[in-house]
Amino acid sequence: MGRVFVAGAGFTKVAEHWDKSLEQLMAEAAVKAIDGAGISSVNSIYVGNALSEFLQEQSNLGAIIAEESGLVGAPAFRVEAAEASGAAALYAGFCEVASGMADAVLVVGGEKLSDGLAEEVSSGLMMGGRAWYEGFIGAEFYSLNALLYKLYARRFGDEGIPMFPVISHEHADGVSHAQYPFKLSLEKVLSSPFLAEPLRRLEVSGIGDGAAAVILVGEDLAAKLKSPKAQLYVSAATDYLSPFEREDPLRFQSVALAVSQVLDRAGVDRGEISFIELHDATSIMAALCLESSGFSPPGNAGKLAMKGEFELSGSLPCNTFGGLKARGHPLGATAIYQVAESYLQLAERAGRNQLDSPRAGLALSIGGVGAEAYASLLKRA
Repeated sequence: MGRVFVAGAGFTKVAEHWDKSLEQLMAEAAVKAIDGAGISSVNSIYVGNALSEFLQEQSNLGAIIAEESGLVGAPAFRVEAAEASGAAALYAGFCEVASGMADAVLVVGGEKLSDGLAEEVSSGLMMGGRAWYEGFIGAEFYSLNALLYKLYARRFGDEGIPMFPVISHEHADGVSHAQYPFKLSLEKVLSSPFLAEPLRRLEVSGIGDGAAAVILVGEDLAAKLKSPKAQLYVSAATDYLSPFEREDPLRFQSVALAVSQVLDRAGVDRGEISFIELHDATSIMAALCLESSGFSPPGNAGKLAMKGEFELSGSLPCNTFGGLKARGHPLGATAIYQVAESYLQLAERAGRNQLDSPRAGLALSIGGVGAEAYASLLKRA
């Protein structure tokens, strides 16, 4: 298997883009990534998107993005894995480059959630579970997270869990591509209304539109390009769809397996990870990601958050540009934003959010409520 590098990245601001279509957003991100890498063509295109058939009544996004990006002729594929659709597209693109079948691949993720009402977006998220069971009884994404939150509080207490959105907003403050680029106090989080008790409104990500893209290249092409490079490793794993069918609902086996595998493949220990981009679609999801992946003992993620361990100046910075909560969570684009932001950190191009000489970053993306997980590890080339 050959080495794979990220050689360029591009993204749009996460917002409610009333003046742009889904394909326009994705083409904008794709062209930025192509220009950033300094190339003019790719061998293949992989598109991550979750809800285009549901919200835009549009399929065949691969061919559309090839046309809109000026890459007609390249084979193109749309990949879906619920909220982790972008990570699944990245995984597919990585495998093609690593196998030697391609020298350069464009991976682009996009979502335009503002085309639907909040109720429609919620219904779309429910498709990440079993529609005939969870959907039928109305057990949507946030209510399932709330049940996990209750179980967690009963077992460990909930100290510090509401700190995760505070940290994400602290890091998003002033970030130009963030949906919510401002600070948020713990008091404001705790005083916000419940979506599904004990999960509060300000403990969940919002509804927004956005697109992000990266260029993956093989070792030979990487040596010829002048753009910064970061070596990429990926891994993926699954679990039972419903957390309440698992041996322990508070342990995401998918996350544990994916992280262990990607660390092994990269030859990196947990202590060598400079930062993590967490899948903080909800505050409790952030905590469970850290604990399931072995970066926090069970029941301690919130306590570590209260101590400042996950801030930019902490021992393990998390969500360095605001994460899903503050940068934004346009589903199919989210994992690509995470990888693009990790690339910026390793290329020393993170601006005011730049960490001190990071060597390796980990991005975690989850489909459903832990049903599948993707781990993307970037190392400084």
